[in-house]
Amino acid sequence: MYRRRFLRRSGAVGSAAAAVAFAGCAGVGGESDRDVGMLASAYQPREITVSVGETVVWENTSARAHTVTATESGIPDGAEFFASGGFDDYASAEAAWNADFGGILESGDRFEHTFTVPGAYEYVCIPHREGGMFGTVVVEE
Repeated sequence: MYRRRFLRRSGAVGSAAAAVAFAGCAGVGGESDRDVGMLASAYQPREITVSVGETVVWENTSARAHTVTATESGIPDGAEFFASGGFDDYASAEAAWNADFGGILESGDRFEHTFTVPGAYEYVCIPHREGGMFGTVVVEE
């Protein structure tokens, strides 16, 4: 079970529980370095490195709606495109967002993707890309 979701579901209250919950969101206390949080207008961390075959989990840790969408030319040759909402390409993801908020990740929602091809993967939050909300996953052998 994921720490943030457990704390939220368990109804953690009080100053000690709040401190534990905050510590988990701040990335201390054993949080995985392969967990990417979504702040109001940034991914945290902005860049992570994983090994081939590992799964990266993004969680919207803010009150704003976000997406996770690979950029058009930002994935290695032969790699699978990834996007919250399960779209096959960037144009489809962008059209779905513009039409009806397709691919939306609300506060507390998660998206995950398993990386099988080494290389650098660039991704953006479609509604916040103009504000610089982008990230990179570096996948090593």
